Amino acid sequence: MSRVHRSRPVLVEEAHHATTFEIFFDLVLVFALTRLIGFMAETLGPLTLYQGLLLLLWFWYAWSCYAWLGNQVRADSGPVLAGMLAAMAAIFVAALVIPEAWQHHDGALSPPLTLAVAYIVVRGLHLGLMTYASSGNPQYRRQTLRFAVSTTTAWVPLLVGAILGGTAQTVLWTVAFLVDYGGGRLVTATSFGEVRSGAHFAERHGLVLIIVLGESLLSAGAGAGLAMIAWPVLLAAVFGFAATVCLWWLYFVGVAPAAAKVLTEASPGSRRRQQLASDAYTLAHLPLVAGVVYFALGLHLILASLADQPGHPSGEPMGWPATTVLYGGAALHLVGRLLFLRLTVRDAPGQLAAIGLVLALMPVARILPPLAALGLLVTFLAALVLYERLSRADRARRLSGP
Repeated sequence: MSRVHRSRPVLVEEAHHATTFEIFFDLVLVFALTRLIGFMAETLGPLTLYQGLLLLLWFWYAWSCYAWLGNQVRADSGPVLAGMLAAMAAIFVAALVIPEAWQHHDGALSPPLTLAVAYIVVRGLHLGLMTYASSGNPQYRRQTLRFAVSTTTAWVPLLVGAILGGTAQTVLWTVAFLVDYGGGRLVTATSFGEVRSGAHFAERHGLVLIIVLGESLLSAGAGAGLAMIAWPVLLAAVFGFAATVCLWWLYFVGVAPAAAKVLTEASPGSRRRQQLASDAYTLAHLPLVAGVVYFALGLHLILASLADQPGHPSGEPMGWPATTVLYGGAALHLVGRLLFLRLTVRDAPGQLAAIGLVLALMPVARILPPLAALGLLVTFLAALVLYERLSRADRARRLSGP
């Protein structure tokens, strides 16, 4: 009887917080995201950007599934720990083959098929762990069975696309994601998974974003190669760091704590709490993370261009591809922030105007040298931070009365 008791899942309690093991899991996921930056930078173009986005959606959805699982049962004990370690290994393997995700070799090892199988292992392990976590919970067990239908159905176009390659691979992998994600959303729309700890759920999403911000700097810096002694490259790196600090401030100072308070104060087990977790965190954090990834790609391209043009300190004009990922990434991050604010604190003054201004600056940045274009974006983000800081201080003074 003692063996049976020890094999039961350890349920998460309301006071639970993220563990070091979950942070370790997040680091492996973010490694995969940084590999996407190198993949897209290699042959920058609309198709490559879409393929990178498709893989980003895959990895984010897989991470979200494990984030929900870790809010049901403790991730650092028993079979859940073992299963997540195996999933981490599969994510690591998938990340390694990302640069060749659309290339077929004559050898026995096919990178697309390796990536597809690794992703299936990640999702299959999650289904197994959901089944284990549903022990003694008939409602969660039924949800797991419904969830498994769309997940396993998506594996067919995933494998067929990996075998066919080319355009068929892109189309079928898109279909696979839509089936997997769409089916999961239909299941959760009718029966939300319980959020046992609001603080833990908010903390996991904040931690993965801060890791993405940090790792994106490393990936962007790789674009400079060995040319860091050149002053334009150093200045561009400092500009990139300043922009990343602004993105950090815009989420973590004021916004994240207020949103986390709304989630934790929602009644445990209520539909309000489950919907906040599903929409404000699982959905709205996707553009937040994707925006940082694309911004880092733009910074990577700028550092690489400056390093390759030592005779032109400010570099050649940006052009549309690099401008789109740099400014578009910042705009996408702000879109995610707007959604996050609207879904939680329901107050987002000036956010639409900020997004519109970033997009309006793109035609100007396109004709500017890379250093000037990056400096313009940093100036805008710094001004936005200052505006929000002064606005917050002014609201605090008005609320405190005379």
